[in-house]
Amino acid sequence: MSVHTMHPIAAPPQAPAREKTGHLLLRGWCIFVLAGAIAGTSWLLAVGTLGSGIVAVGSGLISIALWVSLRPAVQWRRLPWFAVGYITCAVSSLLWTAWPTATAMTLLLLLTTSVQAMFVGAVLTWRELIRALASALKWMLGLSLLFELWVSLVWQGPILPGFVRPDGPVDDPIVLWSRDNLFDGGRIQGLFGNANDLAYVALLALVVFGVRLASGAPRRVLLVGWMLLAAYLFVRAGSATASLAAAAVVVVLLTALLMRTSDRPGGRTRFYLAYFVVAAGGLTALWFSRDAVFALLGRSADLTGREDIWAAVMERAAERPVLGWGFSTPWVPTDPGFDGWIIDHGQTVMQAHNMWIDVFFQLGVVGLVLIALTFLAYVWRAWFFAVDRPRWDLVADRPYSAATLVPTLIGAILIVRGLAESGPLLAWGWFIVVTFAFKIKQAPLIGRGPSESRLTGEQGERLSTR
Repeated sequence: MSVHTMHPIAAPPQAPAREKTGHLLLRGWCIFVLAGAIAGTSWLLAVGTLGSGIVAVGSGLISIALWVSLRPAVQWRRLPWFAVGYITCAVSSLLWTAWPTATAMTLLLLLTTSVQAMFVGAVLTWRELIRALASALKWMLGLSLLFELWVSLVWQGPILPGFVRPDGPVDDPIVLWSRDNLFDGGRIQGLFGNANDLAYVALLALVVFGVRLASGAPRRVLLVGWMLLAAYLFVRAGSATASLAAAAVVVVLLTALLMRTSDRPGGRTRFYLAYFVVAAGGLTALWFSRDAVFALLGRSADLTGREDIWAAVMERAAERPVLGWGFSTPWVPTDPGFDGWIIDHGQTVMQAHNMWIDVFFQLGVVGLVLIALTFLAYVWRAWFFAVDRPRWDLVADRPYSAATLVPTLIGAILIVRGLAESGPLLAWGWFIVVTFAFKIKQAPLIGRGPSESRLTGEQGERLSTR
């Protein structure tokens, strides 16, 4: 006969653990840092060179102070060493650069971005990192839409950087911060002043929001709303290269999910062979039919004059093929070395519009090898982070995590973008490469290891499986 007792052996129920206010503030700061990196040229357009420099350096100093104060668990021997090597090469170019002022200015930006990236990766767990990235993207997409609404409804006309109204008709709309196209069906640029940048940020948001949705994040209806906004801005930005990047994301996603279905050693070999054949055939077909493809996307086959830019840069890069002319990412248009060198739409070009050509021009073969190793290591680790089943003991059937797909999907975006732009070398492109490369080496398993042991407080998410 069972007997009721007033002395149960189980512990009394307790309220779930909550994050401390200090950590909530820290995560809020990380969201600001991520949003600042995603904003990119928005700072320059809004507050000018001096103001954006103060924001970049000031936020970097605050992050360093927080890092020193908090002392998060970091395995210093497991840094992204190829990225560190590329940064070291860029700093060393001060010894031979043809434009020392531009090199010093842009090196400060590179070092600040790199330190901020590793700081965010050090103080946040994987789940917090993806959640903070999602929050930062929401801010940038929301502010971009509000900015375009303000331009159309309040400002009522095109706007130049610094909140200046054009005196009359503009010779080339490329100089405008916003063209006031929100209600006339034209391409919109958001806070970024560039439709391509807006499209890539919207694509990045679709990836992150989609993974959050698959991870069982709370407030799913609202998250779907953010995805619809990201899709709307992506379409309105009308970027041909971003459309190709979106196609690459779909291919990589399907391939990763297919790889996850393999349940025996060597089972992935046939998938890799099939993927290689399809990828090689697809790239070959794309190259030979590029005229029709870009015509369908509303662009010329030379990617709107990029081939002329590449030819000019390669001709100059060939004069210093080993160490290059000196680091400057982006090119500083007021520097005599760049001012008036390559003109496009009446403006001095600020990049080579190809990541690989740009690095070869600035740092020669040495820098090109280092940046290639940086992205190869990132893509390699991100891929197996996504397709390998989490395992740290004899249990071999733990469920996959949707969150592990984020680095490899973003890697696909960056690789495609690097073929037509130098974006992966600065702003959010470089920030994410360093952050995820650092995080994967520090915590190759979500929820395991010293940097993952702290409670995240992600209420409402399926933490045990996602």
